[in-house]
Amino acid sequence: MTSLRARRPRRLAAAGAVLSAAAIVPLTPSVAVAHGAVFNPVSRVAACYAEGPESPKSQVCKDLVADSGTQPLYDWNEVNIANAAGQHQALIPDGKLCSANREKYRALDWARTDWPSTAVAAGTFDFKVRVTAPHSGTMTVYLTKEGFDPTQPLKWSDLDTTPVATYATTRSSDNGYYDFTGNLPSRTGRHIVYKVWQRNDSPEAFYSCSDVTFGGPAAAVAKAPTEAKIAAGADLSTVSHAGHGGDEQPPALSAETAATPTSPLPPALAGAGGLAAFAVGGLFLSRRRAS
Repeated sequence: MTSLRARRPRRLAAAGAVLSAAAIVPLTPSVAVAHGAVFNPVSRVAACYAEGPESPKSQVCKDLVADSGTQPLYDWNEVNIANAAGQHQALIPDGKLCSANREKYRALDWARTDWPSTAVAAGTFDFKVRVTAPHSGTMTVYLTKEGFDPTQPLKWSDLDTTPVATYATTRSSDNGYYDFTGNLPSRTGRHIVYKVWQRNDSPEAFYSCSDVTFGGPAAAVAKAPTEAKIAAGADLSTVSHAGHGGDEQPPALSAETAATPTSPLPPALAGAGGLAAFAVGGLFLSRRRAS
């Protein structure tokens, strides 16, 4: 009996340690890993970020910040769906193409004619995509059909079914950019260049809208962020700006797309709680056997 009593405090201490470990398991969500934006022609989110989230110049970018705050601009490289798996039209309804149906980026869907745009012409066009994390996959770039009305929300049926460019991306990039050539057909007036980047090493996909003007200079010229601007805002971003290259890890799901845990407890806490329950159960079983 004396040896059993001496062992009980040690068993209780061990169980308490497991319970304490469960109590301190971090419950904060993983940081989303975001991966780029079109810089030529300049995408809407990139153009507004280049103006400056705290002091945008164009009225549409001012309105975006008034509506959604500055965070969507600091997170310019995140417009994604973590589990798209090629089901783009099924997941993104008409009118939500530019935001990828993400509430955070809802202002990008505004059908306005004052978005800063890039002047273009029919023929060969050099696309440039700034990537903060290269991924293996395919970029497919579309252009709206002739007769597109920029005062109406963008629909899937507005896009020409023939891509203007298709580019196989790799897990490395040229100094942080993917550069590739496409061919723009003849158009007049304002149009939208729509990019879908589907990874083939993950179900994750990325989307963007770039405003372009055919047949004349743009009223408000879109400018891409400088490297200095990108570096200056990186600490205010809620997504990763670190490239993965050849040692890429699976992407963390963003809060908007993370699956709901089957347990009412967060997975990490539930797992730690299971260990604690196992330890306590073992303690009582040992006591019963000793008795």
